[in-house]
Amino acid sequence: MPIKKVVLAKPRGFCAGVDRAIDVVEMALQLYGSPVYVRKEIVHNKYVIRSLAAKGAVFIDELDVVPDGAVAIFSAHGVSPAVRAEAATKNLKVIDATCPLVTKVHSEAVRYAGEDRSIILVGHAGHDEVIGTMGEVPGKIQLVGTIEEAEKVEVPDPDRVAVTTQTTLGVEDANVIIEVLRRRFPKLITPTSDDICYATQNRQTAVKLLAEDVDLVLVLGSDNSSNSRRLREVAEGAGAKAFLIDDATEIKPEWLEGVECVAITAGASAPEYLVQQVLDYFRALGAENVEEVMAIDEKVTFLLPPELSREMTARGLTQIT
Repeated sequence: MPIKKVVLAKPRGFCAGVDRAIDVVEMALQLYGSPVYVRKEIVHNKYVIRSLAAKGAVFIDELDVVPDGAVAIFSAHGVSPAVRAEAATKNLKVIDATCPLVTKVHSEAVRYAGEDRSIILVGHAGHDEVIGTMGEVPGKIQLVGTIEEAEKVEVPDPDRVAVTTQTTLGVEDANVIIEVLRRRFPKLITPTSDDICYATQNRQTAVKLLAEDVDLVLVLGSDNSSNSRRLREVAEGAGAKAFLIDDATEIKPEWLEGVECVAITAGASAPEYLVQQVLDYFRALGAENVEEVMAIDEKVTFLLPPELSREMTARGLTQIT
């Protein structure tokens, strides 16, 4: 059965935080030359990492391998104060590419700790963002990743509990866990606005909308990308067959058996050219009907880190080309 229609989700792919993080690395390379050292993956996508590495970025796990006085960039997922302190002892020229929405979560954790509240972070153990957030208030924050954990978590004073979340979670998954916490701790304090980022929410909304009317959903994104994995899960939850792929070469012919309509989306750290390659794959199979469906019109942008803006001003530059 030939593929009759391909539907592209919009929004998809890069969010404002990812655009900003990639721009930071590229601008730093132009301002300071190679190498610049990037702690962890600047964003969770292997194609982005390969591209930046080819331009001279050096990705490292910890700062101890960075020469004293070198340029170091913190990834979009954020770091703990301990990492910042280590950078200071090595006299590193730090450029902080932490997504502003992650910075907001860090600030909430610090504020809750200052109010002497028990803090519960809803998120995934081992994720770079979670590690950074928990490092803001070590010993004062507990991680909860499942409903079962939410049912069991204990705090000294049930009347003084606050919750915050990893920004790239599934919206519905996070809400289910928070509702358990709210039932157990009726005076639970939650952020004034959702911690799950606008891009994560919007991409999940878009894929859920499409998944109801297609036979197959393909999500472009790396396996270590939390928001990409959630997109696949959201599509499956809406009743569609769904797979997470890094690129078009990972599409398996057996997935297409009985499929007439395919939807394509991409996680917030997946570049658009990967989407176009998948689209070319289906065009080569005879798919001529291609439609882009907009669920939400995104117009969010973020300013560059102030340390990078100051350097550009000092050099009399208004932009890097």
